[in-house]
Amino acid sequence: MIVVRNTLVAKPGQASALAAQIKKAAAVAGFPNARVLTDITGEFNRVMLEYQVDSIGGFEKTLHTYATDQKLREAMKGYTDLWTTGTRELLRIV
Repeated sequence: MIVVRNTLVAKPGQASALAAQIKKAAAVAGFPNARVLTDITGEFNRVMLEYQVDSIGGFEKTLHTYATDQKLREAMKGYTDLWTTGTRELLRIV
């Protein structure tokens, strides 16, 4: 099992809007075990999306879904205006 963690640093004042948009998009995409988190400590204005996939191939499938699913692309429309930088981690559950 793999945990996918996408961390975005929102522009000042935009973290709540970004978190809401990502939460909606994750629901539209049907990401399994998805959760949206915001920072309490560390770098300010961080919004994280975590979800689980069975394998690296499952992660690649989610990338394909993002690129081709019009409902998901519509839910994500404009989100790049809300953040400045980000990272992605793939973590194996042991």
